[in-house]
Amino acid sequence: MYIIVVGAGNIGTPLIEIAAEGGNEVVVIENDEAKAEAAASEFDCLVLHDDATERETLVDAGADRADALISTTDQDATNVMVCLLSKELEIPNIVSVVHNPQHMSLYRQIGVNTMENPQRLIAEYLYRAVKRPSIVDYMRIGDDAEVFEIRVDDDAPIAGMSIQEAADAGHLLSDMLVVAVERDGTGSPITPRGSTVIQDGDILTVYSGEGATPDVTDIFGHFEDR
Repeated sequence: MYIIVVGAGNIGTPLIEIAAEGGNEVVVIENDEAKAEAAASEFDCLVLHDDATERETLVDAGADRADALISTTDQDATNVMVCLLSKELEIPNIVSVVHNPQHMSLYRQIGVNTMENPQRLIAEYLYRAVKRPSIVDYMRIGDDAEVFEIRVDDDAPIAGMSIQEAADAGHLLSDMLVVAVERDGTGSPITPRGSTVIQDGDILTVYSGEGATPDVTDIFGHFEDR
């Protein structure tokens, strides 16, 4: 893919690294001279020290052949302007960070994909790591539901049970689904079936309609989350 990244700050820099390592052709636009020079010296990509809110800058960055543009600056006004210009230049996939939730309606009107308030997401993730130490990783879906990874302790009620047995015993609730099982840290994850036996040490990817509440994490032997 040909990707234009606007901003080489705290969000843009790791994004540039990930996109470049993924084999994409990356062009960076950064208005701050020091940040532009740092990105140019660190990454094997074209870096333009220029103003992305100017149409000609996006044209110079190759907007006519770009597959995507991602705007990562710390100013919503800048990101909105970049997105508007990108729409005008018919870049097919436009993504932007949004710092102020009150501005979400603007992005919806423009019709771009968004990542809302990344700083808050990081803060929530760190808080969750303290509040629910048993959770390896998680993703919130809607207001309450979550998909999360959790390790099965040896004293877990479901350890040694098949998924069907755990459901029949009432351990796996009706709004819970075991999506994948990672075992011994090797090989591909196991796609679970009703007959799949859950072992202590397994890392399960679980969907829960009520989220990873203490009652839910108890099922996997993590009573410390209370």
